[in-house]
Amino acid sequence: MNSGWKGKRVLVTGGASFIGSHLVDALVGRGARVRVVDNLSTGLRENLAPHLTAGGIEFREEDLRLGEVASRACEGQQVVFHLAADHGGRGYIATHPVECSRNMLLDSIVFQAGLEAGVEQVVYASSGCVYPTSKQMDPTEEVYLAEDMVGPPYEADDLYGWAKLMGEMTLRAYHTQYGLKTASCRFFTVYGPRCGESHAVMAMIARAFARQDPFVVWGTGDQIRNWTYVDDIVQGFILAAERIEDGTAVNLGTRERIRVIDCAREVIRLAGYQAEITRLLDMPSGVLNRAADTALAARLLGRIPEVAFQEGLRRTYEWYAATKDPEDVRRLVSDEQALLTHRIGKSTRAAAGP
Repeated sequence: MNSGWKGKRVLVTGGASFIGSHLVDALVGRGARVRVVDNLSTGLRENLAPHLTAGGIEFREEDLRLGEVASRACEGQQVVFHLAADHGGRGYIATHPVECSRNMLLDSIVFQAGLEAGVEQVVYASSGCVYPTSKQMDPTEEVYLAEDMVGPPYEADDLYGWAKLMGEMTLRAYHTQYGLKTASCRFFTVYGPRCGESHAVMAMIARAFARQDPFVVWGTGDQIRNWTYVDDIVQGFILAAERIEDGTAVNLGTRERIRVIDCAREVIRLAGYQAEITRLLDMPSGVLNRAADTALAARLLGRIPEVAFQEGLRRTYEWYAATKDPEDVRRLVSDEQALLTHRIGKSTRAAAGP
């Protein structure tokens, strides 16, 4: 473990979110002095509860789209991990394009505030959605998306993907023009404890936990994903901060090609029951073939994801079953439209898990 984080002043935007809160855990564990700014639109204060109770972090519930908030947030910080964004699963991205487009404004405000405050480095949470959609539409083709596939003519995935692409390009320009140390990490379909049910793998876990039968899958189920466990994302994100300074974008994903239908079957098995699977072809299902090339990450970061999907899914299901109220989950999965945007917060059964 790199001891260079001890005492380092680090801002995590969106740090109460699913991924952000895991990043906070890792940074605190490395001895960093962490400040979190989150408007709690999707983040949950309970995700940071152990640190708030112990006084181990500084937390500000504020909206970074206000320039003065971003300026104050960046004051005195050395590194900014920028995760704050309007986001959700495929259903949210497909039905909330205006909200997703606003991320371009948010990113611009945070980058400029960091520059003016004299931060040393900005590390950006980008997405696999920056890749050309036309290269991801045949699930029978074995395709791995390499970083150099993003280039003219650009073809990002929905407004969410375009906003992330613009964020990457803007951040690279800050390095070129001002010498700011920057890095971008393209997250591939992250899952794990604390993830909300609007994301596909979590929706399937919720359905299985509620013992849904027939079990609903959006689309044909043949869509390929390489779901990446959150611990691997966090480790790669921190390594990018340590090893990339010139704005290079790097994939954080796996080479496992998992069909949605196979994920559904596995979570049904984990739940210990049998169910008929039915497909809803009119619900958002996204591109059909998304998997990361990990060669550049291995070379630049010296690490590729270590948690196999079957193991990560088991950990996530066990966390979900230990922390969610069955009646709450049954109500959620009974409404397909609710799964576009909803998440279940802290249960009375147990505090949010690790």
